[in-house]
Amino acid sequence: MQTIAILLFPGFQVMSLAAVSVFEFANIDLGGEAYGIRYLSRTGGQVPSSFGMSIDTEPFGDPAFDTLMISGAPGIMLPTEAESNFIRAALGSSRRVASICTGAFFLAEAGILDGRRATTHWLLARELQVRYPRIKIEEDRIFIIDGSVWTSAGMTAGVDLALAMVEKDQGPDVARSVARKLVVYHRRAGGQSQFSTLLELEPKSDRIQKALAYARGNLKNILSVEELAEEVHLSPRQFSRAFRSETGQSPAKAVENLRLEAARLMMEQGRHPIDVVATETGFADRERMRRAFVRAFGQPPQAIRRNAQREFQK
Repeated sequence: MQTIAILLFPGFQVMSLAAVSVFEFANIDLGGEAYGIRYLSRTGGQVPSSFGMSIDTEPFGDPAFDTLMISGAPGIMLPTEAESNFIRAALGSSRRVASICTGAFFLAEAGILDGRRATTHWLLARELQVRYPRIKIEEDRIFIIDGSVWTSAGMTAGVDLALAMVEKDQGPDVARSVARKLVVYHRRAGGQSQFSTLLELEPKSDRIQKALAYARGNLKNILSVEELAEEVHLSPRQFSRAFRSETGQSPAKAVENLRLEAARLMMEQGRHPIDVVATETGFADRERMRRAFVRAFGQPPQAIRRNAQREFQK
């Protein structure tokens, strides 16, 4: 049985514990106790969360676990000296050490992230970089694996992190089954953006929201202004004016961003040939998709796929 120890501290965010469900359902899927969960704190006993509920914990002891995970908090919290010492000891005696969301500040304060690639919630990523300049912060990532140290973005990204651990430990079929049972996507690649095109556009009216939802669900179409305008019963001129007013982008630019988001995800997660990815996401041909990738990401699609595969194989 692999022991997952979760370090809690007063004011931890309850959403950090969502990752536990991944290991619970992995046990169910495997028909045994592949994973065991232990909750730890500096002194043991009841540890209150940021929302008031408390979790019973064990005091620090032998730091030898399969995995030590540091919970996150609604804001920046730093470890005590005892917590830092425990985390450093765990790095040497456990297979991997991980943080969820702002738990990265605990790893950083303990010196664990010096010289490593890491991520955290996008709202606090730059603060982490300023405080700890020796860390290679990648604020636009769901999770990052650097050797035996794993870090994730905001709270729900802890589920992605845990799914990736299960996939690495038990294989993709088990992780996929767990994701289905939890009704979550299997699996957002570590390199995937913390942001989504639809969230960034923030359309205000139902009509523009409907047009974007239609576009995302029909990327293989040409998705001209005329097609989108007809879907929401506006003239092309009215639609273009309303779209730019609400989103700050032209319909063509927004559609390209939706295509890029979908194509990048397919490149990171699947083994579809590039021609298939280009067709499915509406780029028509691989050269047009390659040029769009280079403009947006500074890399061609093949490099995106190689980087995603290399990161998960570490």
